[in-house]
Amino acid sequence: MTEPLRSADYLSDHVGPTTVDPITPETVEEYIDGIAAFLGGAANVIMQLSLRPVGRGVLESTVDSGKVTLHPIKRLRTTLSYLAVALMGSDEERALYRDAVNTSHRPVRSTSTSPVKYNAFDPTLQLWVAACLYWGIDDLYSRMHGPMNPDVAEDFYHYCARLGTTLQMRPEMWPANRAEFQRYWDENLPKRGIEPALRDYFDGLIDLKMMPRPIRFVFARLQRFVVTGLLPQHLRNEMRMGWSQRDQRRFDRLLRMISAVHTRMPKPVRMFPLNAYMFDVRRRIRLGKPLV
Repeated sequence: MTEPLRSADYLSDHVGPTTVDPITPETVEEYIDGIAAFLGGAANVIMQLSLRPVGRGVLESTVDSGKVTLHPIKRLRTTLSYLAVALMGSDEERALYRDAVNTSHRPVRSTSTSPVKYNAFDPTLQLWVAACLYWGIDDLYSRMHGPMNPDVAEDFYHYCARLGTTLQMRPEMWPANRAEFQRYWDENLPKRGIEPALRDYFDGLIDLKMMPRPIRFVFARLQRFVVTGLLPQHLRNEMRMGWSQRDQRRFDRLLRMISAVHTRMPKPVRMFPLNAYMFDVRRRIRLGKPLV
């Protein structure tokens, strides 16, 4: 049975070559955007859950406090807080957040009636989730700002092992370099699929069915457009989403427009809401309040 890592098991995870000025929690803000967390969140969740054991773990979870359909604001907070802590937090903050997530994940495991076996502590599943997160960050950065300098891109990739090692993924599981990651991605992405029950779940998520009607009216159509634009083509097909060359041109223009405005904003504004959630995590730690 897979068991969670303890805080004492924490390992250094920035492996591989580094640049002259390696990326740190203090400098990583140069390569991440708060707006990307909003733009890419739903599409990234679909990619993560397209690995069937991960998707089944969410569909069959008995942890009601973590369900986005029941507690959408809390789930948004805990998800973006994890992303903020993984990328911007200290080793101590990451260990504390890991322990909090472990408590929530402990009941998430398959039963005798589950169609596939899964365990929320399975590091191979968390490798896929971390890979989706990294791919999404890199993809949106490239779309909005152009590709990173190759040396910086390699160092940022190694740094992003934190997206998995903040939970159960061992550092040595992270592909050795970006070329190895691309091989892992190209090999595994085509194997992912979306079963009907999961498609229904995603449609509700995309269309903001768990939110008040005014929010759905304002944001649901835009979210569906953005999610469709960010998904790989075969997952669009699995979701039965249409996408034309005209849609692609409109989407590219939208991202360029957002980038042009966003890059001119002060740094604290550009980092919102990740900086706000990082502040909240530190406040919760200081006050002894639950992190998840």
